[in-house]
Amino acid sequence: MTLHPTAEPSATLAPSRATPTLLGALMIAACGGVMAQSEPPPDKALGTVTVKDKAEGRDSIRATTTAIGKGQQALRDVPQSVTVVTEKLMDDRNLDNLKDVLRNTAGISFQAAEGGEEDIRLRGFSLATTGDLFIDGMRDPAFYDRDMFNNDRVELLRGSASMLFGRGSTGGAVNQVSKVPRLITEHEVSATVGSHGLVRATGDFNLPTGPSSALRINAMAHQADNNGAGSSVDKRGIAAAYRAGIGERDEVQVSGYALDNRNGIHYGLPWIKPHASDSNAASTLISGLAPTANYGMDSDRNAGSAQWLAAKHTHRFDGQTELQTQLRQGRFTRDLRASAIRFAGVGSTSNNNPVAVDLGNFGPSTVFTRGNNLKLQDVDGLYAQSDFSKKFEALGFRHELLAGVDLAREDKQVFAARSAAQGGVGLTKPTTTAGAPNDGAWIDEDARVLRTGNEFKARNVGAYVQDLVQVAPMWKLLGGLRCDNMLGQYAAYAIPNAAAGPQTTTRYEQRISATSKRLGVLFQPSELQSFHVSYGTSFNTSGDAYSYNAQSANTPPEQSQNLELGAKLDNAAKTFSTRLALFRSTKLNERNTDPDTAATRLLLSGKRHSAGLEIDISGRITPQWEVYGSYMWMPVARVDQAAASATTVGNRVGDRPGLSPEHSGTVWTTYQLNGQWRVGSGINFRAAQAPADVTAPSWSAPGFATLDLMAEYTVNDQVSLKAHLGNAANRVYADQLYRGHYIPGAGRIASLTVTSRF
Repeated sequence: MTLHPTAEPSATLAPSRATPTLLGALMIAACGGVMAQSEPPPDKALGTVTVKDKAEGRDSIRATTTAIGKGQQALRDVPQSVTVVTEKLMDDRNLDNLKDVLRNTAGISFQAAEGGEEDIRLRGFSLATTGDLFIDGMRDPAFYDRDMFNNDRVELLRGSASMLFGRGSTGGAVNQVSKVPRLITEHEVSATVGSHGLVRATGDFNLPTGPSSALRINAMAHQADNNGAGSSVDKRGIAAAYRAGIGERDEVQVSGYALDNRNGIHYGLPWIKPHASDSNAASTLISGLAPTANYGMDSDRNAGSAQWLAAKHTHRFDGQTELQTQLRQGRFTRDLRASAIRFAGVGSTSNNNPVAVDLGNFGPSTVFTRGNNLKLQDVDGLYAQSDFSKKFEALGFRHELLAGVDLAREDKQVFAARSAAQGGVGLTKPTTTAGAPNDGAWIDEDARVLRTGNEFKARNVGAYVQDLVQVAPMWKLLGGLRCDNMLGQYAAYAIPNAAAGPQTTTRYEQRISATSKRLGVLFQPSELQSFHVSYGTSFNTSGDAYSYNAQSANTPPEQSQNLELGAKLDNAAKTFSTRLALFRSTKLNERNTDPDTAATRLLLSGKRHSAGLEIDISGRITPQWEVYGSYMWMPVARVDQAAASATTVGNRVGDRPGLSPEHSGTVWTTYQLNGQWRVGSGINFRAAQAPADVTAPSWSAPGFATLDLMAEYTVNDQVSLKAHLGNAANRVYADQLYRGHYIPGAGRIASLTVTSRF
């Protein structure tokens, strides 16, 4: 697959003998035998490369290409399911953060993990933030609320992704594609006002600076008293990229990004029993509470920042061969101070013990306690990768070779609060009642005395090669292999309950070598049809969460595999696409605690699998009617082997794992009524599900469906107005689940956006 530049006007690749980067040179040497078969003489002039001046996804919800496979390629040539959420779909549905975007893809569920994006589930398996989220194909390692102001699209690769990206989960990978400078003058400014004091402004400015260079700047500011689910929002961001040599033999891009979040946080609400006396009844949601109700403190916060600088160099040897090298340095901070809400009881008995709370006695006077929940950490990441692509003929077959190396260095520092006995300050939070949400209570969170709780350092190196071979006019075979080596070093610091006590340090170290495989067969009887069957493996380490303990430090990685049978079908006009897939995902040795060896290791005896059907549709049915849909039916989700652990009760074999709804998905459609008016509507739905890692007594979040409405009026080519109503029926539902609590989804939110293009 050849890595072409993002859609630009025609350009000629000027002859050059520019020396590739060091990492690139290593890959050239490794692939020299193959290159020698078709590389032109150095002094041979290259032909003109014509690229259409169109940014796919800005004006359509249908995508035909993807960059998630380490290079730009047609979706029909990827023997694995990929769902693409384009910029147009994000604008139509008011999707301004990554969680909102992922909610608009099937099979996604969320663990209520301390307000961040620590645990996203796909096909019932975790997409860990530290291992499965990427920006432009490079790891995006930290916990922060990701905004979409600088994104052209979001791509969701379903199934094993370790052959492409190294360590990662069973479910898949998420790639955020940044906006890039283009050789056209194009600017867009949007302003939004809405419910709960919502004010959002974004600017996208693209300016050519020469015949083959351009600058692009994106900026955002967003404030709201409430995000519809109990959290205030206060964030701002800016991103800039400069690109030179666009379409020429050597192209360079430098970019920078900064995001500052000073948001509030709704940590969640406790589960409740229908009847406290019935221990077998499933815990469920508290009825009657508004989704905007927050029982935490006004001083609670989910602050954080993300800054990174990146450089990318593309060297085009000819129209069939490219080498792309990237480098990115990033720093991420997080300062989360929240309140876990729990029941204190209702009244008391004669012996002064509180009465257990259930739906029968819950009311405005029910008392909530507020916990002290901290998540303070700094993450530094340095990433370098070089990807070589080449199309050539050898042994009578057409090949599309992709090979690369990548290096990563990640350092994380986690902070903890000293207790009063450790020379710190003990802060006590007052209780509140169910009838008094958003009571304005405040404590001085900054009075806490912080210390370093633990540190983690990871060093990774990986190398991969993949070849897509045209073995017959209608048949292609894909094979890929990757090797990874990782060194993880972890230090935990502890001090006794005495101000003058010495600090103790416990250190762990782990070295891991792993191999990942990817195989696929493509049958393409026409330009409109592509069928595939694929197999892939993945692994995730104990250090994916940036931590070790005595049990995990000497435990090998979990292994998993994915099987898929699928199709990508286009209509005759190539305006509408359908993706179908039957899948089976299996985690072969899930980590569990074995009581006999708990002091020395985790037992890799767990096994579970899921299987089901996925359907994606996108495009125009008529010139006026556009449709997007994503649906997953997962009838099979089963624990096959399990060992008892501290968070489960009894033997879980045969259970349906939590965060694995049988049905999930979304549908969105718009219709152009005339030259000025366009209307749209859609639903998001999810079947009933439980939190992860729970057994009897069970938990259950009921299924739900929410309705969104949109109307857009185009004043002229430069100005448009868009009204949006999210969750129009104000449906109350649980969006993120945890064993101890759930976070409600956003209630009804109305907004009006004015957009100017010039």
